[in-house]
Amino acid sequence: MIEKIINEIKTQLEENKPALEQEQKQRMYNIINPDIDDYEIFGIKTADTEKIVKRIHDKFDCTYNDATEIYRILSRYNIEEYKFAAFLFLNRFKKYFSGDTINVFHEAYFNHCHTWSVCDSTSIRVIGPFLAKKGNELLARKTIDEWSDSENLWIKRASMVILLKITMVHKDFEEEQVFNLVEKMFNHVEWNYIEKGIGWLLKTCSKYKPDLIMNYLIKNKERLSRLILRYASEKLPKDKRAFVLKK
Repeated sequence: MIEKIINEIKTQLEENKPALEQEQKQRMYNIINPDIDDYEIFGIKTADTEKIVKRIHDKFDCTYNDATEIYRILSRYNIEEYKFAAFLFLNRFKKYFSGDTINVFHEAYFNHCHTWSVCDSTSIRVIGPFLAKKGNELLARKTIDEWSDSENLWIKRASMVILLKITMVHKDFEEEQVFNLVEKMFNHVEWNYIEKGIGWLLKTCSKYKPDLIMNYLIKNKERLSRLILRYASEKLPKDKRAFVLKK
């Protein structure tokens, strides 16, 4: 059954590939910016990929273990839409998620993640919502702490994206956890996606505690990059943002 499901997902994705000009393909490739050369992007909208996944999920009577194996196999392909289909399919079994599921995602990130889009979408749509659930607080903290210590770019970035998603769900955050994570990331700002992740996390937090974030930005203004300051202050009131960005 696993092979049948995988083949059907692949077939339907292939059949739904839009006809793109070379210039469109290159523009899309530049936006996604994979970290390997041998990477393919069909250009299928995520909503359309999700519809395909839903139809196939409804057609087959498979288990969570089947879905986990389907995720593992599809995520190994260096094709963007296969990776999206992989986590979208597994997410249809989210009521069975556990700490073991986090390990499955960690393995996929470590070995097979090559784009910010897969990293962020998996964190925002699947891992973050699961870890934000009541009763998962310790698992969430453990995951964020351990992933933030990784030397893998995408796992490290995912730790911030997961935390910002949890913040969005709860509309609140523990300032010590956020600032400790940001401080830890300062050692890796040579990675552009880490730098952007810091700004994104602080911007998300500013929606709920703007004064706290503004004070942090002002206090650390000299060591924060211009990019982080721009990202992080984006949701602040105009006058406060101007003050943060003032040279």
